[in-house]
Amino acid sequence: MKREWFDAERVWLRKEQKRLERMLHMRAWFPQVPLALLVGAQGLLHILLGSGSLRPLLHAIASPQISSLAGGIGSVHIGAGDASHIGIGILLIVVGIGMLWRSRLAWMLAFMLTLAVVALEFSPLARASRPLEIFSIVQLLLLLSARQAFTRASLATATLFALTGLTLTLGYGTLGALILGDGFQPHITTAINAVYFAVETMSTVGYGDITPVSSDARIFTISLIVLGLGVFATALPAIAGPLIDKRLMNLLQPRRRGKMKRVSHVIVVGDGPLAQDTARALLARGLLVTSIVAQKPPENEQNTEDVVVGDGSDTETLRHADIAKARAVLALSEDDSYNAFVVLAAKEMNPEVRTVAAVSDTRNTGRLARTRPDVLLTLPLLGGEMLAMALSGEQIQTDALITQLLKLG
Repeated sequence: MKREWFDAERVWLRKEQKRLERMLHMRAWFPQVPLALLVGAQGLLHILLGSGSLRPLLHAIASPQISSLAGGIGSVHIGAGDASHIGIGILLIVVGIGMLWRSRLAWMLAFMLTLAVVALEFSPLARASRPLEIFSIVQLLLLLSARQAFTRASLATATLFALTGLTLTLGYGTLGALILGDGFQPHITTAINAVYFAVETMSTVGYGDITPVSSDARIFTISLIVLGLGVFATALPAIAGPLIDKRLMNLLQPRRRGKMKRVSHVIVVGDGPLAQDTARALLARGLLVTSIVAQKPPENEQNTEDVVVGDGSDTETLRHADIAKARAVLALSEDDSYNAFVVLAAKEMNPEVRTVAAVSDTRNTGRLARTRPDVLLTLPLLGGEMLAMALSGEQIQTDALITQLLKLG
C-alpha cells in the first residue's frame, strides 16, 4: 500500500512537472539560457578582475594576504591590467553566446575552459580564492549535468566558434608574451616573436629556443598550453565530425530521398502506439505526414521520414513543422493534458487548421472539449460500448459506434 502511494505520488509529480514545463515553455530556453548567462557572468568577472575593479571586494571576502584571484585560467598576475583574465573573459563571453543556440562546440569549449580553470586553481602555482574555486566547481558540475541538452552540430557554427576560439587564444598568447617579455630567455620584444612563441606553445611543439624563466612567465605558459589543448581538442572534432558523418551517410545511404516538401500535410503529435499506427495508415493512403515526437527514434523504427523532435505544444516546434501549410494536427499522445495544449497551440498558430484530440481518460472529455478541437477521439468509450453490446446480445450499430468514437466539434 505504501509503495503504491509512492508510485502514485511520483506519477503525479511527473505530470505536474511536464505541465509546468509546457506552461513556461521551458524546452525553448532551459537549460541553455541559464548556463549561457552563468558562463557569460564568469567571463565578465574575469574582465573585471583583470582590470582590477573587483580586487578590493574580493580581498575583503577572501583574505588580506591574497594578491591576485584565480578567476580564470592561470590565476596569473602579468601586469598591464592582467591580460590573462581579460583574454579568458572575452573567450568565455563568446562561448556563452554560442550556448544560447545549444551549440555542442560551445558547450565543449565551456566545459574544457572551466575544467582547466579548476585544475589550475588547485595547482601549486596558483594563488586561488575560495569563493571563485566554489563557483568554478559548481559551474563545471552544471555543465556536465546538462551535456545532453547541447546537441546542435552545425558545420558553419562549429567553424565560426572554432576560428573565434583560436583567434582569441592566439591573441591572449601574443599579448601575454609581449607583456611578460622580460620573463623569457631570450626576451620577447617584438610582436613577431610573441606570435611565434604563442603558436609554438599552443601546438605543444616546444622547440626550446624561447623558454620561460620567471614564475609569472611559467604560469602564463602553462595556461596557454592548457588553452591550446582545449581549443584544439574541441574545435577539430567539431569541424571534422560533421564532414565525416555526412560522407559516411552518403556512402551508406546514397539513394536516400531529400527533405519532404510540407504542403497540405498532416501533423501527428505523439510517441505512443496510436500515433504510430495513425501515421502508418495515413502514409499508406498517400498522405504527407510529419511526426512530432519528444525523442527521435532509431532510423529503422521511424514511421515517417519527416520527423520533428520537440514539444508539440510549443509554438516554435509547430512552426518548424510548417503548421501554416498543414491540413490537420492530430494530438494523439497518451497524456490528455498534453493533447489539450497541442490543440490550443495549433489553433493559435493556424486558426484554419483542423484539429483532432485523443482522449485516454473519459473523465477528461469535458476538459478537452473546452479547447474546441474539430474532433474528439474517445477510444475507451468505443471499447466500452462494443463490449456492452456484445455481452447484452444487442446488435452492433456502426453509426452509433462512430458517433461515440468521434465527437465532432
